[in-house]
Amino acid sequence: MPDTSRRHFIGATALLGASSLLPGKASAQQTCDPLPRLIHQVFFWLKNPGSTEDRDKLVEGLNSLRRIETIRGLQIGIPASTEKREVVDNSYQVSETMLFDDVEGQNIYQVHPLHQEFVERYSHLWSKVVVYDSLAL
Repeated sequence: MPDTSRRHFIGATALLGASSLLPGKASAQQTCDPLPRLIHQVFFWLKNPGSTEDRDKLVEGLNSLRRIETIRGLQIGIPASTEKREVVDNSYQVSETMLFDDVEGQNIYQVHPLHQEFVERYSHLWSKVVVYDSLAL
């Protein structure tokens, strides 16, 4: 690519990027469906923290919860190897984050037969569970 074409491309790209920061007729949030409002985060400490087999079984069970109709999103994770800091707790082995439209949807999930079956089939794998529920403002 000739030097002048490269400069034109970089300049045009910079202008396009800057223009996306300016207020427009409608923001992305105004044109999209509203995001789910209730965030349900669960952290699991396994009885056998070093067991990949136990971790994979728990992940399998968590994935089975995707079929519950009030869950709008589900992400399963393991601790990230981010910087060690006093405020970071990565002592858990598995986490899951679920999104619900509202408290009613989360309440339906709690008593849903698939959730009850999950607890019955997989609770022997964990020694501790911590839950954080938050409502978006």
